[in-house]
Amino acid sequence: MPLIKEIDYINPKWLFNGHLQTIIPGLFRSVISLPFERERIATHDGDFLDLDWLRKGSKKLVIISHGLEGNSKRPYMLGMANQFYGKDFDVVNWNFRGCSEEMNQKPIFYHSGATYDLDAVIDHAATSYDEIYLIGFSLGGNLTLKYLGEKRARNPKLKKSIAISVPLHLESSCIKISSRENIVYSKRFLNTLKEKIIKKSLVFPDEIPVGLLRKIKTLKDFDDFFTGPIHGFKDAHDYYEKNSSLYFIDKIEIPTLILNAQNDPFLSEKCFPVNKGKSLPNIWMEFPKQGGHVGFSPRNRSEIYWSEKRAFEFINTDL
Repeated sequence: MPLIKEIDYINPKWLFNGHLQTIIPGLFRSVISLPFERERIATHDGDFLDLDWLRKGSKKLVIISHGLEGNSKRPYMLGMANQFYGKDFDVVNWNFRGCSEEMNQKPIFYHSGATYDLDAVIDHAATSYDEIYLIGFSLGGNLTLKYLGEKRARNPKLKKSIAISVPLHLESSCIKISSRENIVYSKRFLNTLKEKIIKKSLVFPDEIPVGLLRKIKTLKDFDDFFTGPIHGFKDAHDYYEKNSSLYFIDKIEIPTLILNAQNDPFLSEKCFPVNKGKSLPNIWMEFPKQGGHVGFSPRNRSEIYWSEKRAFEFINTDL
């Protein structure tokens, strides 16, 4: 220790760049049917979170957190859940506030550093398990790493964590995803975020000034006018600086894998902190050259996704 591994994910030949490796799995991956049971839990501030459970009576639980504008039923969430459920783990895919097909009850929604909600999920689940593992995708990866690195009481049942395609540095990653070559992604995110603001403004017209939407051209604009102020930050820069997991990973005390593809179109250079990682005893960093954003498609349709294979290997290996 520390260990930074050179890992080679080998992409299908026809997915020859980061954009294809990102888009094709997101659009065309087969949807897996799983026997989820939904549970709604209350939050500390009188709101709610919807949790989707897979239970088989295990004493080991995997908690999986989704990405920006995702939910518990996204194909990448189902794939990871299926991998661990099939290996005799219980699994909970949880939905961030406002992401479970029903608007949440407070003016705030979710954001990259809203670790109080992840804490609520862990606290709710912990009494039934001996071991708990955390997996987060993209924004959910940032949330997971920040949670583990914060000065807070954490449940001793937490054993390992994994963050996949994680924007460790939020501001530079926001700039990257808003670049001309990535405009398709940023527009898609902006459209759904704006729809949520419009719906929320009908219930909270004073807290959610919908007229500001006409000023929104980029994701940073959205965070300047909405995400930041609604959640108590001065602006987007303040929000990014206080919630980037890059500033928290040196305090993580359990074995943690950060898995980022070098050709991920969403991630800036600051999301590959190799030199910093060399001094962190509990962090494994794997930066394969290929993979895209939440991609890592297998070369053969009969195989599982590479990120799911790596996640299980990491959790199931003594370190």
